[in-house]
Amino acid sequence: MRSEQGKTGGDGPLAHLRRDWSLSAVSAGFLAVLVSYSGPLAIFFHAAEVGHVGRDMVSSWVWAISIGAALSGIVLSWSTRVPVITAWSAPGTALLVTLFPAISMPQVVGAYITAALIIFLIGCSGYFDRIMQRIPRGIAAGMMAGILFQFGVQAFRSVAAAPLLGVSMVLAYLLFRRLLPRYCIVLVLLVGVLLSLATGQLHDGGASFSLTRPLFIAPQWSIAATLSLAIPLVIVSLTGQFLPGMAILRGAGYAIAARPILLVTSVASLLVACFGGVTIVVAAITAALCTGQDAHEDPDKRYVAGIANGVFYLLGGLFSGAIVLLFAALSKALVAILAGVALIGAITANLLAVLQDEEQREASMITFLATASGMSYAGLGAAFWGVLIGSIASYVLRKPKARARVKTGTA
Repeated sequence: MRSEQGKTGGDGPLAHLRRDWSLSAVSAGFLAVLVSYSGPLAIFFHAAEVGHVGRDMVSSWVWAISIGAALSGIVLSWSTRVPVITAWSAPGTALLVTLFPAISMPQVVGAYITAALIIFLIGCSGYFDRIMQRIPRGIAAGMMAGILFQFGVQAFRSVAAAPLLGVSMVLAYLLFRRLLPRYCIVLVLLVGVLLSLATGQLHDGGASFSLTRPLFIAPQWSIAATLSLAIPLVIVSLTGQFLPGMAILRGAGYAIAARPILLVTSVASLLVACFGGVTIVVAAITAALCTGQDAHEDPDKRYVAGIANGVFYLLGGLFSGAIVLLFAALSKALVAILAGVALIGAITANLLAVLQDEEQREASMITFLATASGMSYAGLGAAFWGVLIGSIASYVLRKPKARARVKTGTA
């Protein structure tokens, strides 16, 4: 394992950065941002459509998540000499789709702040690993799979609504997933845009590259928003982003502690929450682009990819209005299909986790079905009820087995 600080030597940090700079690392950082804007960002526009959110507010959302990811990624990569790639919680954004329009934006912001504070306290306590051990992996995976499942379903509904575009994008996904998996989503987006352009399905977005002016949203707190959004957001962020993100970093040989990452990202989340920014987390999918050999053959120089990633996010945030207008030029079917295929890997991974643990399998499947149903009761969303029902099922179904193990002395 490489140390958390890497090789520092006697030079200053700027001298190190100049010496360690490489085109491959910068390209890896740019590609990670491009993949994030090509796929997970589509979930934002789907949520905005469901919540009837205007373009100015969506621009503020994109500004907030981009700036939050930029600042946290640059600070962490610079200070630790590790390619720490941060992003926003895509599953957390997916939660909004299940809650809009019943929940208001001020309540959403209040839930974002609550979630950030909880994650900050977890980071301060240093009990991240212990908490992860106490949350059954199958239950958390069932909730995430249920949240993301509807995006996959919506993608194929859109295929039926726009057959030529939909079939072409799905075939492109299969082809590029086989031949160029790293660039798959970017290429699928390109195919969709070119086909829309050829068939006259692109709208006039009127994109202009002017600096974005974020909109401040005064937070409101409610029990319903806390239970339906804040608590599920903490769970999906910890289990679906921080846990696999840390696993990717450690799997690449970086012995970095979770504590500084939790602290910095939660502070970044607090800073951007009042502008519509969802929780900032360590990236899981795009992190692999910057931690492997393609970023740099020398692992101690890959941190440049993390800094470059932050810089490109910063540029994206400053001109988020143009990004929103460019996406507005795309058809609803294209955005829905893109979001769906971008999440196929995440849906698959979580369904596998649901089925993997034989002892928890039935309870995890109950969690998945309850969450995927979109049920809502007493102002609480499906994610909350899915976890609650699944946890009860886990306790009831495991109790006889636990007693049997105690009696036989195998516990």
